[in-house]
Formats: sequence, C-alpha cells, structure tokens
Amino acid sequence: MGNGIIHYGIGEVVDIYMYIKTSTKAVASNGKPFLTLILCDKTGEIEAKLWDVSEADEKTYSAEATVKVQGEVQNYRGRSQLKIRNIRITSDTDGVTKADLIQTAPLSQEEMMETITQYIFEMRNPNIQRVTRHLIKKYQNEFLTFPAATKNHHEYMSGLAYHVVSMLGLAKAISTLYPSLNKDLLYAGVILHDLGKVHELSGPVSTVYTVEGNLLGHITIMVNEVGKAAEELGIEAEEIMILKHLILSHHGKAEWGSPKPPMVREAEVLHYIDNMDAKINMMDRALEKVKPGEFTERVFALDNRSFYKPTF
Repeated sequence: MGNGIIHYGIGEVVDIYMYIKTSTKAVASNGKPFLTLILCDKTGEIEAKLWDVSEADEKTYSAEATVKVQGEVQNYRGRSQLKIRNIRITSDTDGVTKADLIQTAPLSQEEMMETITQYIFEMRNPNIQRVTRHLIKKYQNEFLTFPAATKNHHEYMSGLAYHVVSMLGLAKAISTLYPSLNKDLLYAGVILHDLGKVHELSGPVSTVYTVEGNLLGHITIMVNEVGKAAEELGIEAEEIMILKHLILSHHGKAEWGSPKPPMVREAEVLHYIDNMDAKINMMDRALEKVKPGEFTERVFALDNRSFYKPTF
C-alpha cells in the first residue's frame, strides 16, 4: 500500500487504495456537475475533483466508499490536490477493507483508557471525581472512538481520547511547576471539556456535524451533561458550577466560540493547554508532509501560515 498519501510530493504519481471521507456535488462553469472528494488513508487525506459525473457516479463515489485511485499530486493555490487519472470501487479481490485505511490515534484505546482512569483515580475531591467518572463511563465507547474534530486537529478515529491524554500530560507538568493549581479541577476540565463532541459529531468515520451539534454545539451539550450528572449523583456543590465554567470558557474568547472568558485560574490554564495541543498537532501533521529544508502548505487554522522544516 506504499507510504500513504501524506508522503507523496507535488508531481509524484499515486496508485493506492483510499476511502472517501466526504463527497460533495457542485456544478462547474461549463454547467457540468462534478464531485469534490476528500480521500483518506492511514496517513492523512487529500482533496480531489471528479469531473463530468453522472447520477450513478454520485451514488457510487459517496462517503465511506473504498476506492483504488491513480493520479498525480498537484499544487492548487498552495495546497496539494490529487488529479485523478482513474478511480474505481474496490472489490473482494483487492484484499483491502475500509478498516485497513482508517487513520487512528498512535495509542491503543486500552492504553488511553488506562491513562485516563489513573488520572481520575488520583483525584482527591469526591464531587469532581464522581462526576468525571460517571460521564466517562456513560460515553466510554464513543469517547474512545470519535475524532476530536471534523478537520484541523486530531480529526481521526480515537482522536478525541488522544487529545485528552496529550492534554493531561501537559496539565500534570504545569501543575508540578505551579502547585497552587487545583489538579482535580484541571484534570476534570481536560477530560470533560470536549466530551460533548460525542453528540456534536456523527461518528468516528466520515464525520460530519449532527443536527444537535449544529444547533447547540459541544460546549452547551457538555454543560447540560455535567448538570444532569450532578443531579443524578445527588451532588450540590460549588465544584459543579466551576467545572461548568471551565467547559464554557475553554475556547478562551467569544470570537473563538466561548460563551464566557476564563474567570478562574484553572480555566485559563485549560484554555492554553487545549490551544497548545491542537496547534502542535496541526503543525506536526503539516510538517510530516514535507522534507527538511521545505515549507509546509499554508495551514488555514493557524492564521494561514506555512511552516519551515529545519534541516538539522
């Protein structure tokens, strides 16, 4: 199956198996319909256009279909795009399934759950610990399989749990440097801040936003979930209000989607940790595509900047 799509450079010929993450129909300037495909394998994804499509093509090359594709990687407005020469749906004789092509987190689900369980076990505040354990147990399967987003960062199977595990490592290191921080509160904020995405997003593969996700968003969803958990557990304490605040404010600013700015010390730290982990993940994925001495393509979510990969 080669090196995977992320390792093909501009001008290189591609002949690999992939699956269709999304398929979007549009009409070209000549009046003929075409499909914009996001094609994926275990290493990443690339956009491609399928021109002059029929209604049958639209049904055939829909989301989650597994394909064998041949073509050439081109530069289109500063981003890699695959020019398709030939594409077909795979058959049993190919010996490839979608499961073989889905990108997943670098840690196993068992490893990540073990790490998160240990952090919950270390919590000393019983109210924070009980609510956190209750919600992780309630959504464990979805939490361990869903991506953290549809694009930009940790947008792969189990990306949500991996994002949390990475953030917990940062939270632990920062708490060691600043012992005045409430570790229980910060750890709980890390574990729960994005858990609402199990309702906001459709699932681990070919992920899109649900109706609930579009209308409410994961922040609102999770604040409600924390409230329901506290009620079910019979907890009435300030910790619940503060935990809700961490979730409400973790995006940092109103223009970034936060209903409230951080107004508690741990909320401020949670915002920085979340922002740092997401941005480093985006940079790592962009830099993986280029060789030392080259610049990445522009990363829209990082102020449309490109990044240089040093040669040393």
